[in-house]
Amino acid sequence: MYLETRYLDVLSDDTGPQVSCYITAPAYVLQHLQCRITNSMSSLIVSENEELVSNVITVECSDMEKRIPFPICIAIPFTARYRGNYRDIMVKVSDINLRSSYLTPNSLEGKTGSYKGTCAEVKVYKLGIFSVVSCLKKESFTVTKKGLTHKTTMDSRISLNYPPGVFNSPVLVQIKVQPIEPSLVAYLKTQQETSYSVLSTSPMIHVQHPSTHSFQKPVTVLLPCSPHPDKKNLGSEIDHKRTASTTTNRIIPLYFNRTKSTSIRKPRNNACESLKLLGFKSRESGWFVLDDVVVRSVQSGLISFELCEHLERFIVLHSSSSVDNGHLVSFVKSLEEAMFSTTACVILYYQKDNPHRIVILVVPSKDLYQVLGNLRSEASSGPPEPSRHFQVKEGELLLLRFTGNIFASSNGKDYGKDYKLIFHLQRTPRLELQIKEVDEFGNYSCPHYKGAIVVYKVPKEKIVRNLDESLIFNENNYQLPICKLALRLPKHEKLINRPQSTKRISTDPLEALWDNLLYWLADELSEENALCLSSSLPLRRSTIQLIKLKNPDDLTEQTHELLCFWKRSLPNSTDKLRLLARHLRKIGRNDLAEELKFKWENKVFTEPQQWSEVAELSPTALALALEKGS
Repeated sequence: MYLETRYLDVLSDDTGPQVSCYITAPAYVLQHLQCRITNSMSSLIVSENEELVSNVITVECSDMEKRIPFPICIAIPFTARYRGNYRDIMVKVSDINLRSSYLTPNSLEGKTGSYKGTCAEVKVYKLGIFSVVSCLKKESFTVTKKGLTHKTTMDSRISLNYPPGVFNSPVLVQIKVQPIEPSLVAYLKTQQETSYSVLSTSPMIHVQHPSTHSFQKPVTVLLPCSPHPDKKNLGSEIDHKRTASTTTNRIIPLYFNRTKSTSIRKPRNNACESLKLLGFKSRESGWFVLDDVVVRSVQSGLISFELCEHLERFIVLHSSSSVDNGHLVSFVKSLEEAMFSTTACVILYYQKDNPHRIVILVVPSKDLYQVLGNLRSEASSGPPEPSRHFQVKEGELLLLRFTGNIFASSNGKDYGKDYKLIFHLQRTPRLELQIKEVDEFGNYSCPHYKGAIVVYKVPKEKIVRNLDESLIFNENNYQLPICKLALRLPKHEKLINRPQSTKRISTDPLEALWDNLLYWLADELSEENALCLSSSLPLRRSTIQLIKLKNPDDLTEQTHELLCFWKRSLPNSTDKLRLLARHLRKIGRNDLAEELKFKWENKVFTEPQQWSEVAELSPTALALALEKGS
């Protein structure tokens, strides 16, 4: 009997369990299946033009001898924030060596139970590593000897006309369409002055033909390529929206600020406008310009040309004037690199009720304001500005290193480690940590402890999978920091309560009298008098500051310890009473000087030491009283 079982896993110590997947299989098989969330491997799972939209899960059987009656059904929860005509949701299945295949989900329906959302459901014939990815939609069609005219479902304006006899036998063709945003072209023109005359581009077409079948006749290709970019689309990124036809709307917001200071030459309509076809055959040959192919403008916004050879991918550039082929190739390489990159920044926020708890996120620049609003609704507070913006690719790893007088822990125990975040455009990477000071006596001149988070970017090709499925890399492989975030942690209020056993008790009656009189004097002085007296006494400023830090809220204790320190610093032969009386007269307290002299001469002990009963005793009697009192 087949049953459906929900598998849960815990991502970290601070979060509750979440649904990793649903598996439908015979009951005896479900008892031996283990499902784990292994998001630490996501950097090695995604490839170019893919965006991860689910957890990475590993499904294994604990009993290797147990025979599983394949196929079994696996449903993986996912959240795709961006949908479009050019992208598809696929389930990626990888083996232990990360060799991958793709499965088209049977359904994307929500599951019943505690999970509310969409799931990608597939039937599988082997266990392994599963993930849900958003990738470019692939269309397959067969070209027979009779030829074929194929219009893509992604964009009906794109068509390939295979004439009769183009192939000697039926050939399976696969095509993918990568649209190019006008704002991306505009941004790249600010980076490359030599490409200022590029007006627009066609979509980038990926085509796969069997290498053994060459073209017997030219193939006619029809593509959209607007003669002038749509100015309305240039500001679409500011609205932080992604249209239905957009695939990788990752244009750099800094472009809109940069163009104010960067002079972009406005192309003029003239007879020198040109259309150039660029193709890519293999990694060895790379991109090149097909000068022998004539690209014609069929009607407004549509172009046509004939292909006589197979190209893995191709694109048409529309320029306002003649441009050197080398500059066009450089532009297309930069364009392809920019399509795989996203402008992002790092956000650091503190919990309002607990500044020792922080949350760190890597956010695409276009989603920044929305994420900041969500954080504020979570009762979090942070610095006024996020980190500087930087370029990052899907699946790239960011290393977070804590420096200064603050370090962090994910479980509240192991402090001093580095932490990793893997960037995924449709899954906001989030890290919740607990921070504390390295040295509680550090940053003594500041009201808070200070530190920083230094962020490094580790290229995907430098990452190696370890045996325990963690990611390892050589520290020499990452470059200079891409950004830094300042950390601040308020200091604790320290209440220093000395035990009675640590207080010095003198057996000398004169010392006891001195201590009693100095405490009485400290209690009599006002805050202004105490400040004037500390300035009058020959004491270092550092000594005064240290005494204030030891007793920040008790003026009497501060003044008493200050007077005791001053007295201990004097030679034994000094007439301390006469000297102290002089300082009291200097600050205008003649009354206290006279009363201090009277109490000393008459051996008057005052509260709270409770020596009034033995005020007139001789030194011998005072010593006996001290012993009796102790």
